[in-house]
Amino acid sequence: MRPPDPATPFTAASLHEHVLRLHQCGGAGLLLRRAHAAALISGALAASLPLAGALLLSYAALPDVPSARLVLRHHPLRLRSAFLWNSLSRALASAALPAEALEVYNRMVRSGVRPDDRTFPFALHAAAAAVVAGEHPGKGLELHAAALRRGLLLSDVFAGNTLVTFYAACGRAADARRLFDEMPARDVISWNSLVSAFLTNGMLDDAKRAVVWMMRSGVPVNVASLVSLVPACGAERDERFGLCLHGLALKSGLDSVVNLSNALVDMYGKFGDFEASLRVFNGMPERNEVSWNSALGCFVHAGFHEDVLELFRAMSEQGVKPGSFTLSSLLPALVDLGYFHLGKEVHGYSIRRGMELDIFIANSLMDMYAKFGCSEKASAIFEKIEARNVVSWNAMIANLAQNGAETEGFRLVIEMQKNGECPNSFTIVNLLPACSRMASLKMGKQIHAWSVRRSLVSDLFVSNALMDAYAKCGQLSLARNIFDMSEKDDVSYNTLIVGYSQSSLCFESLHLFEQMRTAGVEYDAVSFMGCLSACANLSAFKQGKEIHGVLVRRLLSTHPFLANSLLDLYTKGGMLDTASKIFNRITQKDVASWNTMILGYGMHGQLDVAFELFDLMKDDGVDYDHVSYIAVLSACSHGGLVDRGKKYFSQMLSQNIKPQQMHYACMVDLLGRAGQLFECAEIIRNMPFRANSDVWGALLGSCRIHGNIELARWAAEHLFELKPEHSGYYTLLMNMYAEAGMWSEAHEIRTLMKSRKVQKNPAYSWVQNGNKLQFCID
Repeated sequence: MRPPDPATPFTAASLHEHVLRLHQCGGAGLLLRRAHAAALISGALAASLPLAGALLLSYAALPDVPSARLVLRHHPLRLRSAFLWNSLSRALASAALPAEALEVYNRMVRSGVRPDDRTFPFALHAAAAAVVAGEHPGKGLELHAAALRRGLLLSDVFAGNTLVTFYAACGRAADARRLFDEMPARDVISWNSLVSAFLTNGMLDDAKRAVVWMMRSGVPVNVASLVSLVPACGAERDERFGLCLHGLALKSGLDSVVNLSNALVDMYGKFGDFEASLRVFNGMPERNEVSWNSALGCFVHAGFHEDVLELFRAMSEQGVKPGSFTLSSLLPALVDLGYFHLGKEVHGYSIRRGMELDIFIANSLMDMYAKFGCSEKASAIFEKIEARNVVSWNAMIANLAQNGAETEGFRLVIEMQKNGECPNSFTIVNLLPACSRMASLKMGKQIHAWSVRRSLVSDLFVSNALMDAYAKCGQLSLARNIFDMSEKDDVSYNTLIVGYSQSSLCFESLHLFEQMRTAGVEYDAVSFMGCLSACANLSAFKQGKEIHGVLVRRLLSTHPFLANSLLDLYTKGGMLDTASKIFNRITQKDVASWNTMILGYGMHGQLDVAFELFDLMKDDGVDYDHVSYIAVLSACSHGGLVDRGKKYFSQMLSQNIKPQQMHYACMVDLLGRAGQLFECAEIIRNMPFRANSDVWGALLGSCRIHGNIELARWAAEHLFELKPEHSGYYTLLMNMYAEAGMWSEAHEIRTLMKSRKVQKNPAYSWVQNGNKLQFCID
């Protein structure tokens, strides 16, 4: 941009035109100051209000607010007219400085300058923006009263429209409506302001009625009328009125306007009508980046991730450069598709474009690397973000919690608060599973208390996460308390159904399963899995068969997880023929399917079938896991096949499957039943970790069979330490002493039980009364 020719004398008109050109092209501060200097030297500035106003607007747009204020302060005509004050107020409001704009109005009034017909609309515009920013909530009312006193609102449509907008921003839709009704003259902006007022306050039905009245009043709708309503219809899933608006756009010839078409694409996506969304998109004569993003957003929302990828490729082929929204939408789709290599390519592209530190892209990249297990890469991106938001912190906390660094995740929550960000419901939902994995009931309770103080416990996701954490920590009574007090969905019921099915209170799973149907909540695979597990543990095979029938009717009996649950039910009930039929119908047998059958046949003494299945499993291309070897070692233990058990244990070690507590428990049980008690003791001494109660219990049971009191005492000492409340271990050792005539030692065990207040657990049984199971204490 060149300044006026120095050979030509500077005039107010030429300088005014030059300043306006600088303003339109976002003129550099240096050129603007040169023009300002020329206006001062030539004397044109002191004589021209339009030139001064143009300078004010241009300085405010830079933004250079101090220079804009200086123009007003030193202009000799500032006290004769409201023009310059209005210009500065308008410029500051446009520069997102509403509080400063209102201060200009206050100084104008204190300076004795009489407001004109443009003062109040500009000031009210600033007052509306200030309310949105949480500042000066009463200033707009003061301006309204002052304008009424001066009679400046009687016929000024612009001022009336601004007031409607102000009251809408204040959440006072009724006042906006009353003011609209009192306006003597209205234009299309007046109607659009009213519609916007209703929509801002969540009054979609009133907004729809306003559009109908607008058309009946003979005021034609324009793009602004529809662009505000279409997204609202999408958000509220109002398909009927949304279709009417689309028809109106077609009839009015507005459907080719890019902004409106973008809104229609998004609206149909929220309706779930992706064909219509794509039809609108394909029919657009002109598209911008928002158009592509709207279409991408629809497919992301629907989970059509392959389509997201295709659309992104088409976008690139059309020469449209993806922005931050595009890339941040694409990355989650690539995560769900498992396309880590493409995600890294997107990362590289963002680096080449200098966009990798954009907050939306950085957050999506962190999430991607965390979900692919690249915790260090996610951490490196987090460290580079200068202005982190709550999503950034949550993404990093989730990264640490998901990748085994739970303690670091908790530490980061404290750091997050020190940096001025308040944890929200997503933070809690990310942290609570970490409490479950660490078995940290204390930390879970602290998070629960914090969520109560922050009034977040009523959030459905938070309450479900709390229930899950308590259930996995074995605190089902606390989980049930939250369940009873909270809003419930299928996840709420499923959490407790599964939790109870893995406890001694399995019957509660069946009760909740029944309540779920009564409450009108739909069952899903997890509901059936939990209930089948409870039936298997309760030996409630009649109820299990009924659930099997429901699954057959719903065509769910071949669902992989449900088929495995049915296998577990029938193998535990000894119905191996039925289990075999279900097993043979499973088209894609996973390792759990094979393990369940091997364990079932081994448990019921059909060892040859168990070993045959173990061999067939490998032939079927399914790799053994640690449970496979628990199953086959248990079969060896039941059959007393010591050499075969040793062979399988060695085979497991050769496959780099690290033995766990249960593998050692199986070996101790196998050798112990065969009387090789000292070899059992040697295995326990050479274990790479401390033996747990399963291992010591297997040794104690074997000692009971073979009467080895010395090793029994050794095993019992460890069991009393590991499970001091378990009465069975005390009773077993006490009976061994009594049978050996060691009455003083038996008396010592009895005294120990009393001192620790250990009571023998009562026996219980289940009695079926009609279609109900009743719990009986024996």
